[in-house]
Amino acid sequence: MKTFFTEDQKNKIIEAIQTAERNTSGEIRVHIDKTCNEDVLDRAAWWFKQLKMEKTAQRNGVLIYLAVQSKKFAIIGDAGINAIVPKDFWETTKNGMLEHFKKQQFAEGVIYGILEAGEKLKVAFPYKSDDVNELSDDISFGTK
Repeated sequence: MKTFFTEDQKNKIIEAIQTAERNTSGEIRVHIDKTCNEDVLDRAAWWFKQLKMEKTAQRNGVLIYLAVQSKKFAIIGDAGINAIVPKDFWETTKNGMLEHFKKQQFAEGVIYGILEAGEKLKVAFPYKSDDVNELSDDISFGTK
């Protein structure tokens, strides 16, 4: 599963997370699974909990979840971010990502989603001088 993205693409995704998080106290993670045999939002929510993303101080974590062989993906945010983004925000962001995915530009699609989430996060949860990176910026990979 770790070979879905090249090393260069992985580095660019991590750089996008770091860029987005420079302007916000929010936290963004990317998780990659091989398959998803259930509702994609349920699976993303399960990984959100496994990655302890609900433990951020302001409940402002965002997870971009991809199941590559199943061709499914989801974006979910914690309670703090969901309370302030427009109702169609995650769907609009997903549609932008999908445009890249249709062109086989998977890394670019993920980066687009990260940067879009970062823009919303910085408005609602601006960076503060005492901000700490509460969650890893690394991409996580499932076992299935």
